[in-house]
Amino acid sequence: MFSDLVTSVEELRGIIGGEPSELARRKELSALDVHARAFIARSPFLLLGTCAADGRCDVSPKGDAPGFVRVLDDHHLAIPDRPGNKRLDGMRNILSNPHVGLIFLVPGNDFTLRVNGHAVISREPELLQTFEVQGKTPLLAIGVEVEEVFLHCARSFRRGRLWDRATWPGPDALPSMPCILYDQTRGAMSLEALEARNAESLVRLY
Repeated sequence: MFSDLVTSVEELRGIIGGEPSELARRKELSALDVHARAFIARSPFLLLGTCAADGRCDVSPKGDAPGFVRVLDDHHLAIPDRPGNKRLDGMRNILSNPHVGLIFLVPGNDFTLRVNGHAVISREPELLQTFEVQGKTPLLAIGVEVEEVFLHCARSFRRGRLWDRATWPGPDALPSMPCILYDQTRGAMSLEALEARNAESLVRLY
């Protein structure tokens, strides 16, 4: 399918040219500083990247009210596991390979915060209690031991014009999720049942 492949770091550097700038090197931290903490406290959404022992990767979205991720100290943070589809793709990966990558977003901000480290799955009652919302406490939390922290520049967001409402597609640009699932699952459930299920899931967030 693909040809003329790049197969070494030397080839890659030869094409891209040069090395990272001193700024790009020095911005990488090994702990959560005051700016990283502030960013996480204001972030209502993150992407969690994981990889299984056999190399299969997964990226899972996590979202809640700003500050839903707890910074426990300079080297540790915790993410509540809210109700989902029970596939457990990311968590199964963590059990076999604890390396994770996080990207935190703050709406309206073009730059993002990247955090890499080792993850565990915790059921510690005291920790889980701190994540209670609307009387509901999560069953599990993902704990991350931070190893790398750095800001990612705004170019990709500006190229994609992510926060520019004028570029957003209309509500009918794509079929609804129930319609897509009906086609992809070859009618495993009726369209009416899928629509009802989707509506219920959007009401019962916790």
